[in-house]
Amino acid sequence: MIALSLAEIASVVGGQTHDIPDPSVKVTGRVVRDSREVEPGSLFVAFVGERVDGHDFAAGVVEAGAAAVLASRPVGVPAIVVDDVQTALGALARHVVERLGATLVALTGSAGKTSTKDLIAQVLQRKAPTVYTPGSLNNEIGLPLTALSATEETRFLVLEMGARGIGHIRYLTDLTPPKVGLVLNVGTAHIGEFGGREQIAQAKGELVEGLPPADAGGVAILNADDPLVRAMASRTKARVILFGESGEADVRAENVTLMESGQPAFRLHTPSGCSDVTMRLYGEHHVSNALAAAAVAHELGMSADEIATALSEAGSLSRWRMEVTERPDGVTVVNDAYNANPESMRAALRALAAMGKGRRTWAVLGQMAELGDEALAEHDAVGRLAVRLNVGKLVAVGGREASWLQLGAYNEGSWGEESVHVSDTQAAIDLLRSQLRPGDVVLVKASRSVGLERVAEALVEGTEGEVAVR
Repeated sequence: MIALSLAEIASVVGGQTHDIPDPSVKVTGRVVRDSREVEPGSLFVAFVGERVDGHDFAAGVVEAGAAAVLASRPVGVPAIVVDDVQTALGALARHVVERLGATLVALTGSAGKTSTKDLIAQVLQRKAPTVYTPGSLNNEIGLPLTALSATEETRFLVLEMGARGIGHIRYLTDLTPPKVGLVLNVGTAHIGEFGGREQIAQAKGELVEGLPPADAGGVAILNADDPLVRAMASRTKARVILFGESGEADVRAENVTLMESGQPAFRLHTPSGCSDVTMRLYGEHHVSNALAAAAVAHELGMSADEIATALSEAGSLSRWRMEVTERPDGVTVVNDAYNANPESMRAALRALAAMGKGRRTWAVLGQMAELGDEALAEHDAVGRLAVRLNVGKLVAVGGREASWLQLGAYNEGSWGEESVHVSDTQAAIDLLRSQLRPGDVVLVKASRSVGLERVAEALVEGTEGEVAVR
């Protein structure tokens, strides 16, 4: 974080200093909520969770070098005491962002947020110092912590914004007001919580409503291929830029191909020129993510050639997202187990089909969570798609939702041993270890709560396999 004195922080967050001998002492380290991440000069934020109370770690973090604790009660060591720690953290983030003068880029969408954020960060880093959301820490706590990791040298701040209800993104844009706002898509992720795609669109569109007007530099970057996203143009006063494969898109892809490796290639068109892109990432769905990143980079002054080079060299910065490992025996393991929704599940299956041409393919799939009344139909549809794509073996892992995956495959014509339902991850591991053959390709994917990454990790553990893209 940019260096601020404890007195200044207390003033910004409306707090009282307690047990602070010298309020002029500055916070020069990171702002953290995990006591294990404390470093000299840190500010430790003491949240009260369901199982752990951060205040209990106050003495330890100060002994480890923290300058002070941001707390909701006195803790016997240097502290800034506030009524609500989360509100105070947000106020501090807004203060720092306003002082920085960096260009803030925010993005949201039902699928692909983290992968796109990683691409944007890797492209913009070639132009100037860039800070971006680690992993998918995109909520009311993770977002301000990311913003507070920026320094005086930061020129671009790339923030992923998630939502589980109406008003969530509006709250985040109030904390860290973006200049450039990107909406990727409106899908069915969390549809059970929102109640429908129209409600999801309402929530995601709060991002473009929070942008400054065009004459103040506001830019809304919208997916031309998604009607619900494109319609958000009427909800913003910012200048609108469209990306996608549509001929009307300002930043678009032509001649899209998926190589036998499963990696996409295309001709990138921007208002400033054209250039060819061959991606290291796996799956055709990354073309849309790349176009979104290209649109952001174009608006921030990068040429088509610079963007294409950066996209062609970019990898995945986040674990368990189409993470490909080649085992010495020729088995390819694709660990995409971080999360799943119907859109990302279909994209992963198509990537598996492309990667597995001439080889035996396995889809090890589990529950897609938070689909509400759509859960049965969506799981059934994914099972059917696996059959239509000629996936060799479907292993559905888990309870009721997994049985729906297997039922969909069965009803589509997958009989005998082509699809199987197993109860848990260990059963899946045992099955795969007994039946995998050299040259097979295995996709592992489900919602995070299922924990299917354990299957992928078990398949590569001790094989000294090489991770192709990470």
